[in-house]
Amino acid sequence: MTNTSLTLNEINELKETALKMRKTAIKMATKAGEAHLGPALDLTEIIVTLYSKIMNYRASDPKWPKRDRLILSKGHGCLALYTILAEKGFYEKELLDTFCTQLDTLFGGHPEVKVPGIEANTGSLGHGFNIGIGMAKAAQIDNFDYKVYTILGDGENQEGSIWEGAMAAPNLNIDNLIAIVDRNHLQVSGRTEKIMNIDPLKNKWESFGWAVQEIDGHDFSQIYNALNSAPFKPGKPSLIIANTIKAKGLSFAENKVEWHHKVPNEEEYRIADKELGLGGLNDD
Repeated sequence: MTNTSLTLNEINELKETALKMRKTAIKMATKAGEAHLGPALDLTEIIVTLYSKIMNYRASDPKWPKRDRLILSKGHGCLALYTILAEKGFYEKELLDTFCTQLDTLFGGHPEVKVPGIEANTGSLGHGFNIGIGMAKAAQIDNFDYKVYTILGDGENQEGSIWEGAMAAPNLNIDNLIAIVDRNHLQVSGRTEKIMNIDPLKNKWESFGWAVQEIDGHDFSQIYNALNSAPFKPGKPSLIIANTIKAKGLSFAENKVEWHHKVPNEEEYRIADKELGLGGLNDD
């Protein structure tokens, strides 16, 4: 951990990467005709910051033993992960064109370890988080100093297995574990407050023994400062509640529950193209 903050140039570079990722994700989803596009778009700034400024890894050696790990527990947001891994050189960007369009594709609707850089098969909610807990403890046992980051959906916080892990992690003294809750207030069937209210979320996690910070999940400075200051308290796992907007970047889709699993139609793609400069579906 250092005390430095992001410069204006660094923030602008991160914004450029985020825009490039959003455009790629929208094209991938539109070509495939299916995807959890909304949950991926709201993760973009978090994923960009992790891979550009925080995590230690080697794209040429994805299984490097001392690498930091990211577990995308909300695996349906995988478009954000696929695009950043391609951006960072884990595989050729052209492979993303096969997303959900070929039977033998590496890139399905949920991430699998057959993809270079993916640490765990996820998608069955409540599981990836606990895999991350095990990895964090393994680092301590093996005397490695890597960190484990895991991203949860806020609807995923309704899973009982999440709270089993939340109770276990502080007892294991794994302060190399950083969990991030994507708090967009929406899940597949409605608002979290109406389906099964998880508030007061910060107080609940703190009562289980976690050190918690709450941030704007689209503000690069806030994301970086929170991640860069972990562990928040020695001996305790850290939790970041990242307030986000579902489908961030698509004006007609933002904060709309139907965009949990939806892709642009022809007219919507034209609107997105006008706003974001997507170009044709086959343009690089």
